[in-house]
Amino acid sequence: MGQNKHDEVITLNVHHESEERLEYELEVIARWEKDQRDLWFWEKIGRIPFALLDRVTPRKVHEWIGQALDELGSYIQTGGQYLINDDTVLNHLSTEAKISPTSLRLEDVSELVPLSAMNQTSDKLKQARVQLATLQGATTGVGGIFTLAIDIPFLLGLSLKAAQEMALAYGYDPREKKERIFIVQCLQFASSDYVGKQSILKSLSVFHEGSPERETLSQIQGWREVIATYRDNFGWKKLFQLIPIAGILFGAWINKSTVEEVSETAQMLYKKRRVLDRLQAIRESTLS
Repeated sequence: MGQNKHDEVITLNVHHESEERLEYELEVIARWEKDQRDLWFWEKIGRIPFALLDRVTPRKVHEWIGQALDELGSYIQTGGQYLINDDTVLNHLSTEAKISPTSLRLEDVSELVPLSAMNQTSDKLKQARVQLATLQGATTGVGGIFTLAIDIPFLLGLSLKAAQEMALAYGYDPREKKERIFIVQCLQFASSDYVGKQSILKSLSVFHEGSPERETLSQIQGWREVIATYRDNFGWKKLFQLIPIAGILFGAWINKSTVEEVSETAQMLYKKRRVLDRLQAIRESTLS
């Protein structure tokens, strides 16, 4: 009985998040969206050295990378090996919201967890993933092209897992196909130029309205674009691996910036959906 009362208090607190506070969160997100700029100059010309070095990359390495990326591509259909467990995220949310870990289920997060707890949880998870990406990038920056057979799939997988954690932190289930589509589009956003970012933002902005999923074929094509962009951006990493110290520094930087941008994109866009959902709930309760 005691725990039920505690959950009821949390529920009431969530429903009484002021409309002004939620509107403020939307303004913060809108400023972030407006600040999204074009790709950095070096990211754009990263395609040039990759195109040249790609010709001398051993065929076996191409096969390893291709096999790993095919497995990643299946994520949009089934989740594959990159579908994460929600226990860690739920434990974080329970701690921040002061709810017993054994009583919080994913389907209850949207009702029981305050937005402030969601924000704190997503910040901590993002920081942990970025630290891991930085360490991995520095490690593989020491080696030659064979280390990229490990690093490219690892970075893509880490990006997917980070985005899924952002989904879970705001009460959305990445086991649902529509959420996997949303996550793929977050990855596309993080690796797109300015025009691409604006197009994707427009597409993602209607998710809270329950818009129908796009055709599966177009989603797969979008995933292929993500893979191509990630692969192209490794051109400079390959080039700098010829210089040991530069390889370590650049490897750490590119992995850190990639996972940081994906995590931030998913964090902001999932937060936007949760804020809009709660605003709608407040307005509907006012009307009734």
